[in-house]
Amino acid sequence: MDVTDHAFGTDRITVRVAAAGAELHSLRDAAGREHVWPGLPAWPRHAPVLFPIVGRLADDTAWIDGKPYHLTQHGFARDRMFNWVERTGAGCTLVLTDDEDSRHIFPFRFSLTITYRVDGNVLHVGYTLHNPDDHVVLHASLGTHPAFAWPLRPDVAKEDHILEFAHPEPAPVRRLAKGLLLPDLFPSPIEGRELPLSEDLFAADALILDHPASRQVTFRTPDGQGLTMAWHGFRQLGLWMKPGTDFLCIEPWYGFASPVGFSGDFVTKPGLLHIAPGQSWTAAWSVRLEPGLNP
Repeated sequence: MDVTDHAFGTDRITVRVAAAGAELHSLRDAAGREHVWPGLPAWPRHAPVLFPIVGRLADDTAWIDGKPYHLTQHGFARDRMFNWVERTGAGCTLVLTDDEDSRHIFPFRFSLTITYRVDGNVLHVGYTLHNPDDHVVLHASLGTHPAFAWPLRPDVAKEDHILEFAHPEPAPVRRLAKGLLLPDLFPSPIEGRELPLSEDLFAADALILDHPASRQVTFRTPDGQGLTMAWHGFRQLGLWMKPGTDFLCIEPWYGFASPVGFSGDFVTKPGLLHIAPGQSWTAAWSVRLEPGLNP
């Protein structure tokens, strides 16, 4: 029998993952507080997997060997059913492989395995993207898009929240226009290691750190309560929220939207992984609920 989702956890956190999109649907602390956006109509997702592209292509089209392929924003993995490989009390593993339908819009073979595991108050999420082809290089991007509840607590104003990076982040940031990457560099709003949060930051869409110095960031209230997200294997970091909603997306990526004006073959698009036949790429992220969110 098909199982639509799987719940697991520890005495400190509980997690629920769906087969649809291999998407994280819930992360609750020991007090029962939910830290993942519930997928309300204003943005009906929780933490989608971005594959085989991150962001948008011009005209939603990938030109490959002179042939157009219709590939919409963030790709198709988030809308596909993954197959369960394993389900235990400590986590689960799911896999998505290419098929006839996927090859109509993305002509490469692939196997994408996603593993969720809990340890104490930490959720670990790992990715293995494998190229099973004997001859053809796999060209793709992969990213994460978890939406965390903002505010973290109802008694703290959204504007009193802070993102605290592991290292100073003085480098300029990138922005989007109609979903495509602008060539301009914009001054970083990060003050040393801290980004004071407000909805105004996202009025012009996502903030993109092209080469972040940090591989860890804490999303917290002034008294230090919050969560810490860490990652490896990914190159970029996107920050996004939809103004008027109550979530903040912290998004490690390998890849980004097509630059404005890019019209070349998809395999020459900046920001892609190029996985040789028979080879694999791995990456991971984790989220730790900081002391104070658990009794």
